[in-house]
Amino acid sequence: MMISNTLAGRQIVLASGSPRRKELLAAIVPDFIVRVPQVDEAFPVSLRGKEIAEYLAEIKANAALQSLAANEIALTSDTIVWLGDEVLNKPENASEAAEMLRKLSGREHQVITAIALVDHTKKVLLSDTTQVHFKTLSEEEIEFYVSQFKPFDKAGAYGIQEWIGFVGVTKIEGSFYTVMGLPVHLVYDALKAF
Repeated sequence: MMISNTLAGRQIVLASGSPRRKELLAAIVPDFIVRVPQVDEAFPVSLRGKEIAEYLAEIKANAALQSLAANEIALTSDTIVWLGDEVLNKPENASEAAEMLRKLSGREHQVITAIALVDHTKKVLLSDTTQVHFKTLSEEEIEFYVSQFKPFDKAGAYGIQEWIGFVGVTKIEGSFYTVMGLPVHLVYDALKAF
């Protein structure tokens, strides 16, 4: 069942420019519009793990709310990679991307995606965590991936749906789509209940 069938008269606004989120949302919501608010994505250094993703999804929701019409529901999202006690954000350049992949190589990490749904009467904030296991990557594999795929718009410097995911990810525990950037199962249930 498509979500639009249960939201009579309501319009979903995806407040994200991510092509992956657009693709995933389209699988359950055939009609939505994209409106990306400008947000400073700085967060307090005291935050850890899912607190970071939830904080960022919520500030994006607060920004999206400013331009919402009465019949609109905004969906915002943020994905982080959490390794040990360190957040790996989007890399600034190729050398930073390669360094992140060296850190992830041969280790397990968490990918945490938070979502927020907001309209003028309520806000729902949820997050989902997936464990991702990487094999030990060679320097050649890291350099090839960074140079060919330029993963500068991706938390942790990788996309699981790309080459590095095919050859480097040995196991995941949780939702594949959470790693891609949108926990579709959470969005589906949250929209049905909204």
